[in-house]
Amino acid sequence: MTIRVVVADDQELVRSGFAMILDVQPDIEVVAEAGDGAEAVEAVRHHSPDVALLDIRMPGMDGIEACRTISAESGCRTVMLTTFDSDAYVYEALHAGASGFLLKDVRRDDLVHAVRVVARGDSLLAPSVARRLVEEYTRPARRAPRPDPRLDGLTARERETLLLLARGLSNAEIAAELVVSDHTVKTHVGNVLAKLGLRDRIQAVICAYESGLVTAGSPPHGG
Repeated sequence: MTIRVVVADDQELVRSGFAMILDVQPDIEVVAEAGDGAEAVEAVRHHSPDVALLDIRMPGMDGIEACRTISAESGCRTVMLTTFDSDAYVYEALHAGASGFLLKDVRRDDLVHAVRVVARGDSLLAPSVARRLVEEYTRPARRAPRPDPRLDGLTARERETLLLLARGLSNAEIAAELVVSDHTVKTHVGNVLAKLGLRDRIQAVICAYESGLVTAGSPPHGG
């Protein structure tokens, strides 16, 4: 199955470079390029891609607004392009529905891998950059915790799983931590997402931080 992609960046060289890298892959097709958020939204509406790569900072409608609109209107998953050190909008991008982040200087293989990962329904949480972004933009100093009654519906093991997700652990790492099989972890993760009404692992992390279940810098089990 071919993964259909829209690439949006106001810098033509960056946009074209990403498009060229992706388009030569046998399982990926770049169906459109866009120079701003509005063009990206229209491209998604017209081409119904699986993944949209969106620069966070673009003139007119920025990547965050584009992400919010795309997430609300379609099943297209979004990956934000960021310079990390200078972007102060990552928290908002997470809330807008972003499934992950890539640095603008991403390596060729990592770009291709990211598109494939997101297309199959996973999120780019495991890399250290995503973990650091989540911790930075959900610090208690920035936002007070808001208790979430949905957490009461989780079993003790599902709550443990959510805590470990919030620390950026992969399924294999969670399995090792809890001494269970990978299949069991996948079941727990699926149950957590379903019970909390969340789209993916990144939204689960947001929920854990916002509810106060986890605070930035706390150990995996909060103790």
